[in-house]
Amino acid sequence: MSRLRAEGLTLAYDNRVVAEDLGVSVPDGSFTVIVGPNACGKSTLLKAFARVLRPTSGAVYLDGQVIAGYRAKEVARRLGLLPQTSIAPGGITVGDLVARGRYPHQGLLRQWSTEDEAVVAEVLRRTGVHDLAGRLVDELSGGQRQRVWLAMVLAQRAKLLLLDEPTTFLDIAHQIEVLDLCAELHERDGYTLVAVLHDLNQACRYATHMVALRPGGVIAAEGHPSDIVTAELVEDVFGLRCRVVDDPETGTPMVVPLARTRRTVGNPAAADQVVSTLDR
Repeated sequence: MSRLRAEGLTLAYDNRVVAEDLGVSVPDGSFTVIVGPNACGKSTLLKAFARVLRPTSGAVYLDGQVIAGYRAKEVARRLGLLPQTSIAPGGITVGDLVARGRYPHQGLLRQWSTEDEAVVAEVLRRTGVHDLAGRLVDELSGGQRQRVWLAMVLAQRAKLLLLDEPTTFLDIAHQIEVLDLCAELHERDGYTLVAVLHDLNQACRYATHMVALRPGGVIAAEGHPSDIVTAELVEDVFGLRCRVVDDPETGTPMVVPLARTRRTVGNPAAADQVVSTLDR
C-alpha cells in the first residue's frame, strides 16, 4: 500500500463538483506529476491530499489511516505542502520564516532546541538561501522567495511533499533551478514528491510517475511519461494537435505543437504543401 492514496473522492466547491469517484495512488519514492487542462481538478486534488479541502465523499489515506483522523501537527510531521501562492507576514526575515517549519515538532514540553537550529541551518544551505537568512522576505526576487518557501517546508522534515505549481511566476532559468532541486530531493534524499505542473515538457522531463486528468477529474492515463505520453493522449486531454519526439537532452517525451496552417494567397499548391507537411 502506498503512503498516500485517495479512494472514491468527490471534490466540490459549494455546489460545483470538480471531480467525482476519483481514485489515485501515489507510488512511494516517486516524483509524481499531475497534469491536465485548466480547471480539471489538479490543484483541488492536491488540496484534498493535504487535508486543506474536505471531500464530499470518499477519503484520503495517509500511512494507512484516513487523513481526517490525524491531528494537524501529526499531518504536518508526515506531509509538507507548498501551496500555489504563499504570503509571508510583513517584516519577517528569511530565517524566521523558515524556522516556522519547525512548529509541528514543538509543544508545551518541547520548545526551540539546538536540533531545530541545526535543521533550519541545513535546509537554508540545501536550498541555497543561507546567505539570505537576515534579509526580509519582501525584498527577495520571485525565485529566491520560492526557494525560501521550499526551505520552510523542508524544515518540517516530512519525506512526503506536495507542490502546487511550484514554478508559477518564475522565469525559465528559475523554473529549472527549482525543479532540479526537487529532483535532487527525490533522487538523493528519497523524498516522495507530488507536484502539479502546467508545462507538459517539464513534467515529462522530471516525473517518474505521471497522472493525466481530463476535465471533471477523470484520469485519462497514468504511468511513466515514456509509457503514456503520446500525440493521441495530448490531443485527447488538452485538445492540442502535436508531435511527440524524444527530448535531445534526456530522451524523455517532448511535445511539439503542430505549426499553424498559414493562409497562402493566390498559391493553392503552396497551401496544399503546408497541410501535407503537417500531416506527415
